[in-house]
Amino acid sequence: MDPLKIINKYYKPDSKAFEFLIQHGRSVAGKALEVAERVRHLNPDMSFIEEASLLHDIGIFLTDSPELGCYGDREYICHGYLGREILEKEGLPRHALVCERHVGVGLSIKDIENENLPLPKRDMLPVSLEEQIVCYADKFFSKNKDSLLEEKPLSKVREIILRYGEDNLKRFDEWLRLFGE
Repeated sequence: MDPLKIINKYYKPDSKAFEFLIQHGRSVAGKALEVAERVRHLNPDMSFIEEASLLHDIGIFLTDSPELGCYGDREYICHGYLGREILEKEGLPRHALVCERHVGVGLSIKDIENENLPLPKRDMLPVSLEEQIVCYADKFFSKNKDSLLEEKPLSKVREIILRYGEDNLKRFDEWLRLFGE
């Protein structure tokens, strides 16, 4: 499976959105593969992790995020489940779940309802080891044009996650203990 072939079906290679998606995906893939290497004894699927990392944000073009070159009609938080729909149509159900479950440190039905988020009412929490690794790695990179390739320090990642509640930070810290830093 070639993630770039799928990305090219939905993004113009000379577009701003393509550049953000590819650069961010490569950064996340690099970090995710480092993490997977540290837990090799758990037998992570390395090729799947790399593919899923490159595809995890494929749904951003459907969101209203002009700073990323995306001019869709959905809120940015929707990009995960929208990516799931895209990759399910492409016949990639495992990759699709990574898309849906990587937003934040995952979203529970309770999170979705309490925050009145414009998302389907279902748990969107990373379940498999690979889903958790990609979600964890993603937290270290933003899609900010000034720091697209820069890895955030752990203290900054934890500070950002804490803004969304102690439960989210607890989930991240459990990954931190499992994956190391």
